[in-house]
Order: sequence, then structure tokens, then C-alpha cells
Amino acid sequence: MTHKSDLILDDYQQRRFEDVYARYRLLYDDPANCSPMFSISVPTGDETTHEERLADLLLMLKSGLDGIKPHLEVEDDCVPTVRVEFGTAQVSAAFGCPMVVPENSPPAAGPHVMQRAEDVYNMQKPALDAGWYGKLAEWTEIWLEHLPEGVHIQHPDIQSAFNSAHLIRGNDILLDFYDDPKALGALLDLVTDFMIDITRHVRSMITDDNEWFFDWSAMWRGQARISNCSMHMISPQFYREHVLPRDVRFFDEIGGGRMHYCGTYGEVIDEFYKVPSITGLDYDGAHHDLHELCETAPPHVTLLVYAPDYSELFQRLVSGDWPKKRNLIVQTNAPSVEEGRGVLERIRKSVPGGAGPG
Repeated sequence: MTHKSDLILDDYQQRRFEDVYARYRLLYDDPANCSPMFSISVPTGDETTHEERLADLLLMLKSGLDGIKPHLEVEDDCVPTVRVEFGTAQVSAAFGCPMVVPENSPPAAGPHVMQRAEDVYNMQKPALDAGWYGKLAEWTEIWLEHLPEGVHIQHPDIQSAFNSAHLIRGNDILLDFYDDPKALGALLDLVTDFMIDITRHVRSMITDDNEWFFDWSAMWRGQARISNCSMHMISPQFYREHVLPRDVRFFDEIGGGRMHYCGTYGEVIDEFYKVPSITGLDYDGAHHDLHELCETAPPHVTLLVYAPDYSELFQRLVSGDWPKKRNLIVQTNAPSVEEGRGVLERIRKSVPGGAGPG
């Protein structure tokens, strides 16, 4: 098996992406008059496992680069990016949580390391190479040497202050809201401090752009994405009182960004919008209604939704039933490149007023 991808972005693709990036910028610069963006996932035939990719940095890079190829053929709005995929537990691992690798899955956090809420007062902020971050820096440096022109490296998964604090403390963190909110706040602050430092550190390796970043096949205003999936475990009031101030501080310190939320509890989404520097939100389309979210989302916040080709939402959109909100990113799928082109043409034509090229 060769570990080198033959991916090349020729002059045509380079020019095409200039247009793609310009249209992404309009989602934020002119949200009332922009056009929705689309990414069509097509099977790549990559049969390598997570274990194989974790054992070989160039194999992981090749897998990421080969995943770009179908999007070049479909000519959708997916941006050409790759990510060193070490999973969602990198912050908690820096605080001492063991990393485990489930069968053919990205690394995840093992048992929590914080037994008592008051243990936080003896904890120190980790070094920038703690956990897997030293390995991340080494792999990133080598990837940059092998990256084709025009391909970008995404920021690694950062989670959020509460998500990582939950991994560090375990489920007892839910009792800390009642039993020791002061210690809970100290842990959230410590994790937020580290998140700010490590985000700046990692971004300094991969980009000098202080306004835009690449994530989840798209381009976003800001510097990073946090995942607030665990917010469905607490009330909107607890989020507002304990977590929101840390989310605000994180985004204000790094220069804004977006949130990911795959939780099922929709009431907390309105609380996310209270972060002044939030620029985007992606969510699970199976649990939350796009049209309803568009009614409450601030104009400057771009929404991303995954709408499988078999879903009710996809059928609703291609029938022409679109929300009035224009700054949307829709991800869907197709079984082949040829069918992907047809899906892209169909959904673009369904947007009132048109969407994108063609």
C-alpha cells in the first residue's frame, strides 16, 4: 500500500476554490443576500482502520487527502482540508485522563482522574505538549511538509469547557452543581484557560489567518469550534449560570468561532446564541427543526445541518420549502460521484433565488 496521495489541486480547482471561499465569506458579510452552501458526501472506498491510521501518520494524511477527491469531482462547496484525527479527548488527556482506542474508532477518554471536587485546587494548568499534544505537534509539522498546495489543516477537536471537565471529573460533576459550585467553577476556569492557550498554540502551527478557519468541510468566521454536546445533561439555567461565562471568555479571547451541538435538548440552543462572538452552529437535524431554528437564530450566525438524502428535511428542501434565512450550510450524501453531481444540481436549483454557480 502506498502512503502517498496523488491529490493535486490544478489551476482550475484553485480558481474554483477562490469562488467557494468568497461565497463562504458572504455568509457572514452579507447574510441576507448570500446563498446556502452544500457538501455532498460520497463513499471513497477507503478501507483502512483507525488503528492503522493512528499507527502511521502518512497513512492518515493519505486517507484525508483521498477523501477530498470525490468533492473535487462533484464540485460542491466542501473545502479541501485534512485533520490529524486524535479524537475528542485531547484536552482531558492533557489533564491526565488515559486515552483508549476503541475498535476502529478514534481515541477516546478512559476513566476520569478527579475523584473529589476540591481536588481542583491542587491541579495545575497542563503544558502545551501534555497528553497527545506533543505527538500532535510532531505529526502536524510532518504533514505540513507533505501537504499539496491549496489544502489546509483543520484545528483538532477542542470540545468545550464543560465537555472536557465532565471527562476529567466524571459524572459526579453533575452533583457539583449543587454540592460545590465554587469548585466546579474553578475546574471550568482551569479548563478554559488551557483551551485558550492550546488553541492559540496549535493555530500558530497551521495558519496565520486571524479571521477564518476550516472545520467540518466548511469555512467559518473565527478561530475554532467547541462542542457543547453534553449540555443536554444540564438545564439551560445551569448552562447560563456556570458554563456560558466560560464559553464567552473562550471565544472572546481567541477571536470568535462556532459551536457544535449533537444533543437532543433544544431549549439550550437559545442560550448558545448569547455568546456575543459565536458565528455558527451545527446540530443534529434528526432532533431539531431547521425551519424553527432559523426563526430564532441571530442573522450573523450560520447554521449547518446534515440532511441525509432519505430524510424528511432533504425532501422538504429540494421541494423548494426553504427557510428565509440564507446563511446555511447543508451536508447530504450520494452513493456515487455521478449521483452526487445530480443531487448537488437538484438542491441548488431548489433554493429560491438560486444558490452558487451553475
